[in-house]
Amino acid sequence: MTYRFPSALLIDDNEIDNFINERIINTSGFAEEIIVKTSTDEALEFLKGCEQNPASMPPVIFLDLNMPVRDGFVFLEEFNKLSDLVKSKSKVVVLSASISPDDINKASANPYVIRYLNKPLSEKYLEAITF
Repeated sequence: MTYRFPSALLIDDNEIDNFINERIINTSGFAEEIIVKTSTDEALEFLKGCEQNPASMPPVIFLDLNMPVRDGFVFLEEFNKLSDLVKSKSKVVVLSASISPDDINKASANPYVIRYLNKPLSEKYLEAITF
């Protein structure tokens, strides 16, 4: 199978959603490797580690907004503080169950967010992701 991207980072605290999304991302040919992190802090630490090895940087980050302790908006604030290398190589796709206009507008206004998708993820959604 030919994959569109070598890897994708999936940030979501829900293990069932992660399992389903990982399968869809992989079987659709979107990304060969899916890195799953269940918290904002885990994801940020992973991305900081990628600074030493730019080839390991995932081109696409799927981000859930509603997570305990530090939510997706905190991730976006902290992502902004990462190196320019990280910010230039990775694009953020919000993947959330929230249909709140406030959440959609706030996330969509972030310069690193290229798309806002509602759960559940589908192959059709993945096909629409371009940059």
